[in-house]
Amino acid sequence: MLSRGLRVLVLFWLSIAVLTAVSCGGSSSSSGNGTNSGTPTSGGGAAAGSLPQFGHVVLVMEENHGYSDVIGNPAMPYLNSLATKYGLATQYYANIHPSIGNYLMLTTGQIITTNDSFTGTVSDDNIVRELLTAGKTWKSYAEGLPSVGYTGGDVYPYAKRHNIFAYFTDVVNSSSEVNNLVPFSQFASDVSSGQLPNFSFVVPNLIDDAHDGILPMADLWLQQNMSALINSPAFQKDGLLIIVFDEAGGNDSTHGGGHVAAVIVSPQAKSGFQSTTLYQHQSTLRLILQGLGISSYPGAAAQAPNMAEFF
Repeated sequence: MLSRGLRVLVLFWLSIAVLTAVSCGGSSSSSGNGTNSGTPTSGGGAAAGSLPQFGHVVLVMEENHGYSDVIGNPAMPYLNSLATKYGLATQYYANIHPSIGNYLMLTTGQIITTNDSFTGTVSDDNIVRELLTAGKTWKSYAEGLPSVGYTGGDVYPYAKRHNIFAYFTDVVNSSSEVNNLVPFSQFASDVSSGQLPNFSFVVPNLIDDAHDGILPMADLWLQQNMSALINSPAFQKDGLLIIVFDEAGGNDSTHGGGHVAAVIVSPQAKSGFQSTTLYQHQSTLRLILQGLGISSYPGAAAQAPNMAEFF
């Protein structure tokens, strides 16, 4: 029979062993440090809880160039500097060809039409409806828009199909909301005066978005117009900037619309983060709304992989 002192000593070391085992088991289940495994996270994944809340979200659209055309291209030093400093989605794919279906996926969670000459209206659930329901503000800043509230056709280099908000019944049938379709010239003044809405949709014209122009010109446009935004007090407090290409060029139809670049910029973003999760435009729609504290997502955004790993 063990002496009383020896029994106490044995029990002490047994307790230490049990606590050590529990501790080791716990650490493996709580390693959610945002490092991506390469598998898409479901919309309701635990990572959703780590997404910061933003006061200002800005989405800038670029056009018709694939990932390899852009990332690592010395002709686009500014965009690549943002991708290096902030977040880069290395496995981001557009949904369809041509453009309009991608713009619709970004704002309604559906493709709806693939007709770039579409002249109808869209009454499906959309980002404007969700923003208004949540009491959030928005504007679409379109370069070359002839006038505030303009919902007419193309006036080159302005292209209506890229100013997708001009199709929504929530906008065109509202005398107040239609006035949130504004020329891009208002963007700089809204930034400098601290008057940006909660969500800004930024549409360069067909030359400056690399659709008809060259990539160095698009990069210069981004530098000239986004630097002031990123450095502004409002953005540094709670801002998020997303720069994404609508579709790949050439014959790339991987996952529908080809491999494209998506850059996530925010003072709250992980520094130099590169994701290998497969994302498409519905995830960006989810990120915008979720980042603004909204929990209702149109169409495919409801089940899209969330992008919380960038933060």
